[in-house]
Amino acid sequence: MSPWPSLITASALIVYLVVTINVGRARMKYKVMPPDMTGDPNFERVLRVQQNTLEQLIIFLPALWLFSEFVSPLVAAGLGAVWIVGRILYAWGYYQAAEKRMIGFGVSILCLFSLLGGSLIGIIIPLVKQII
Repeated sequence: MSPWPSLITASALIVYLVVTINVGRARMKYKVMPPDMTGDPNFERVLRVQQNTLEQLIIFLPALWLFSEFVSPLVAAGLGAVWIVGRILYAWGYYQAAEKRMIGFGVSILCLFSLLGGSLIGIIIPLVKQII
């Protein structure tokens, strides 16, 4: 097993941990106490970053590992590293203004599609060769 996808997995989880901690900090700063999920728009943007990152992780992690297994662990790690950069850009932009999140979202979603699409190709080609 290659350590590269493992490093990317750990790094992605650290990014998620940081954005989760940021929600707690924003709750205090903007005085939005649990269980409230709405209030100051600045808080809501911080919360949305955390929620969207979790939504992305659910697809990203299996796609990363499938790509690693069926295509290339090094390429998977490279795409994963770019996905992480995209998530950081997304968070940084969204914390400032909702309109500034698109570059980071675009970077991360393109990496996600590449990992998922590459995984499917890497899985299907050997299956087709077995049939033929």
